Amino acid sequence: MSDEQYEELQEVEQRPFDYGLLKRMLRYTIPYRKQLALATVVIAIGSILRLTEPYLLRTAIDLGITPGNMRVVNTVAILWLVFQLLGAGAEYVRIHILNRTGQNLLYDMRQELFTHLQWLSLRFYDGRPVGRIMARVTNDVETINDLINSGLVTIISQAVSLVGIVIILFVVNVRLALLAMLVVPGMAWVVVRLRPRMETGWRNVRKANSNINANLNETITGIRVSQAFCRENTNILSFEKLNNNYYDAFMGAIRAEVLIWPTVDVLGTVGSALVLWAGARMVLNDVITVGYVLAFTDYLFRFWEPISAISRVYSRVLSAMASAERIFEYLDTQPEILDAEGAQPLPPIKGQVTMENISFRYKEDDRWVLKDINFTIQPGQTVALVGPTGAGKTSIINLLMRFYDPQQGRVLIDGHDLAQVQLPSVRSQIALVLQESFLFSGTIADNIRYSRLDASQEDIERAAQAVQADRFIMKYADGYAHEVGERGSNISVGQRQLISFARALLADPRILILDEATSSVDSQTERAIQEAMHTLLEGRTTFIIAHRLSTIQRADTIFVIEDGRIVEQGRHEELLAMPEGRYAHLYQRQFASWEIQRQVGAAEAEGCRDIIVE
Repeated sequence: MSDEQYEELQEVEQRPFDYGLLKRMLRYTIPYRKQLALATVVIAIGSILRLTEPYLLRTAIDLGITPGNMRVVNTVAILWLVFQLLGAGAEYVRIHILNRTGQNLLYDMRQELFTHLQWLSLRFYDGRPVGRIMARVTNDVETINDLINSGLVTIISQAVSLVGIVIILFVVNVRLALLAMLVVPGMAWVVVRLRPRMETGWRNVRKANSNINANLNETITGIRVSQAFCRENTNILSFEKLNNNYYDAFMGAIRAEVLIWPTVDVLGTVGSALVLWAGARMVLNDVITVGYVLAFTDYLFRFWEPISAISRVYSRVLSAMASAERIFEYLDTQPEILDAEGAQPLPPIKGQVTMENISFRYKEDDRWVLKDINFTIQPGQTVALVGPTGAGKTSIINLLMRFYDPQQGRVLIDGHDLAQVQLPSVRSQIALVLQESFLFSGTIADNIRYSRLDASQEDIERAAQAVQADRFIMKYADGYAHEVGERGSNISVGQRQLISFARALLADPRILILDEATSSVDSQTERAIQEAMHTLLEGRTTFIIAHRLSTIQRADTIFVIEDGRIVEQGRHEELLAMPEGRYAHLYQRQFASWEIQRQVGAAEAEGCRDIIVE
């Protein structure tokens, strides 16, 4: 990780408390308002039951213990036990309701975010690390759920307690109540004064945690490259920076809290001390009884508890705000590739592909990747795209798949503008095989079936046999039920590619795209693929980005692309007939050695010992 990237990760945003974000978070509770209303009632009942305890204490002392009336003491003891049992029952109901509701909220939020991510355009993923996206779906959603679930309980229960205690305090003794309230303005001032530091602190914590996830995902995914180039220590230092940043951010947030809550507690103790002092004088003057003082003091201690608890929930609110800000940023990002209004499904296609005056760039301020591209490919034809890296070959494929839309021009299939038809109906008739084939965790059969979920086992086996993948599949004891592992880690690169070919064939597409699909396989595997290639390409319009001569030679037409333009086109023989042409130059530079090897291999197979290559 470069210093510039590291500094970018440490960039801190400072924003005030956002009531709009809080309101938007709470909208997830709307489907569960009945359950939450019942939980609120249960919480209120439990809070009210707890508020009877100081009054029962006062009754036991003033009417039971002091005059020696055990009947009153016994009655109070029984009532205390009953109220405790009722409170325990209310707590049981509360835990049951809120845990179920909390899990439903968590499910809804994660499902909404994951569903939205599925439909976002590739441009969204181009500049975002996978680990950071994962942190949104896991950690950030959990933080919001924690606020709604646990924080809501605290706010409701403590708010009921606070209101009830204030009323009781003023009913018991107005003078003592006013004396206790003298410290409340000081508490409010401390919280308001230090709140901005706490807001920034918890936002930094969430961002630092997201950066750790992003770095961890990237490092683990690229562990082979790291070890191959002995970059373990570099990775350790980079992670140490991020780990230190998380530590500093967390401790910064805690320092802000340490300044607030002990100060609030000290002020509460001052208020309690004033009440004890004044209450003792009133008892000595026979204004109130000892039981009243003890009950009032108990209520007063309970008064500081909800203030402190509600204030502490604010920290949880700030942490959830930072998470919500990131989650809603993703949810507010709209897919760039959308069906036009009134778009109709693309009917079953024959496979004619036309690009009219196509010019394209990935970002508005970037260079043009494609410039004035025009061609028409007839159904069933095979087209090879060749050219140097960065010439624009993959961009043509991206437009054909409609992963992106061109800034200028149109892409048509059988005369239908792709921008005017429904996207799923386009991609369901096209199959794509990439250079680095991606397999999902599961069995070989699962991965082949991925292109057509209703395929039978017989369909899967026929597709595998057609591309000769069954040769290695049947060597496994469990055959098609063999687990490929995460990203296909349990099988070789060539085997993964053969499975990708079988997956593409099973989809029975009218248009097939091979993006350097044989460049990652060994020569033996390539020969197996080439033997089955005529089955894969038969009757399909095929676009091939490849450097393998055997595939390019059979193409109906070859487009030579440089700097975003088609500079030459024709069949293999036609282009080689132009000795000063770009294709002839590429052939001589890149393909000649492969052609020699092919001739040598063919000659050796015929038993020839002496080979003359002209």
